[in-house]
Amino acid sequence: METLSKKISNAADRPVKVLQFGEGNFLRAFVDYMFDVTNEKTDFNGGVVIVKPIEFGNLDRFHKQECQYTLQLRGIENGEPKKETRIITSVVDAVAAIEEYEKFMSYAKMDSVRFVVSNTTEAGIVFDETDEFKACPPKTYPGKLTKLLYERFKHFNGAKDKGIIMIPCELIADNGIELKKCVMKFAETWELGDEFKAWLEEACSFCSTLVDRIVPGYPREEAEELCKEFGYVDELIDTAEIFGLWVIESDKDLDALKKELPFNEAGLPVVFTKDHHPYKERKVRILNGAHTSFVPTSFLAGNNLVKESMDDKVIRKFMEETLADEVIPTLSLSAEECKEFAAAVTERFCNPYIKHRLLDITLNSISKWEARCMPSFLGYIKKFGKLPKYLTFSLAAEMCFYATQKDGEANGGYCLIGERNGEEYVIRDDRFVLDFFKENSQKEPKEYAEAFLSNTKFFGGEDLSKIDGLVDAVAGYVADIRANGMRAVVDKLVG
Repeated sequence: METLSKKISNAADRPVKVLQFGEGNFLRAFVDYMFDVTNEKTDFNGGVVIVKPIEFGNLDRFHKQECQYTLQLRGIENGEPKKETRIITSVVDAVAAIEEYEKFMSYAKMDSVRFVVSNTTEAGIVFDETDEFKACPPKTYPGKLTKLLYERFKHFNGAKDKGIIMIPCELIADNGIELKKCVMKFAETWELGDEFKAWLEEACSFCSTLVDRIVPGYPREEAEELCKEFGYVDELIDTAEIFGLWVIESDKDLDALKKELPFNEAGLPVVFTKDHHPYKERKVRILNGAHTSFVPTSFLAGNNLVKESMDDKVIRKFMEETLADEVIPTLSLSAEECKEFAAAVTERFCNPYIKHRLLDITLNSISKWEARCMPSFLGYIKKFGKLPKYLTFSLAAEMCFYATQKDGEANGGYCLIGERNGEEYVIRDDRFVLDFFKENSQKEPKEYAEAFLSNTKFFGGEDLSKIDGLVDAVAGYVADIRANGMRAVVDKLVG
């Protein structure tokens, strides 16, 4: 079979409009997909150049396939399994910022370039005072970006219509604001001048975003069969769920941005807004909060995967009622928008193509509960003046999941070893969390609950033991689980 190429994909020649820092599976299944559909359905007509920002890895596979690759979206839509396969043609080139520095910097001078997108991991948006302007390129992503923008500023003599719109996708709070802070700080530290800083403020834009799509990536076990199905060799196959959401915030002209990025015209799930925070709150507290609240319960009840949990009528009801009765009433977006998102979450959790292990989700579960569940928990108490049944139970489930004195090593790090129905499982968390449970988890239920709920390190400085009736409620659930097992207790709880 031939290797996938532009000849096979019949890709059009498009001007470069987007520089993309990062060549990973997520960007290819999310951002490049969005631009590909937009090219097809509107007059956007823009190509993406992938920039490899670090030394690790190479772009050989991209060049071998002329940057063409196959994306397969897999999931549940309207209750039915669905696959959608398309060759992505939006990527027109790939460049290594370090090994091909001159070529990388040449894009600063390209008139058609208008957008920078990035996903350089959570650690990518940082200011490093040791980074140097004279380095070719600077070592950090914000350093590289600053130098690229300065080169553009000089080349076009500070022309206001040659500014760049930055759309970072890194999973940090206010990613656009944080990226701008780093760039402005480099501009100051490197003494690039007031005119440049004014150009950054006036001509450029730094958009904070929320991205949401599960991307398993390269389907190693199926790759050979898929290539036979496609009729060509593709070493860059990417897979992702069907669901996608991109929330883009801008403090500048939203209508102008929508016009420049006609995602909505292409029918894509992109929200342009002046404030992305309510959408982030919805995602964290519904999607991530659902995971965190039901996973210890489901695991101790005998399930191993998210999909298995959704096939378990009791666990599914536990999750759906948690969201409907205890989470959604505390959110700032409309109930309708939240219910719609919750329904999509349930459908995503039912995806037969994604094998999401419950134990993987339990990593650092205590801090996750604080970030994802505690705001809903406290919001419910404030609004209704009583304890939320399921979120209260989820605290007891966490305590039972962590209940062991046995420790060990996993992946080169310290861990605790729990036991479920005679089988051992690994518990991974920060050392101070593991030390607490090793020391306290064998105490009588009330003493254990008091110690756990009063540990302010676990709950952002809050002492939850002071909440009326909580210690007794949690202790009662712990005692019941110890005596009768998780399956019997959760069956009774859900009714």
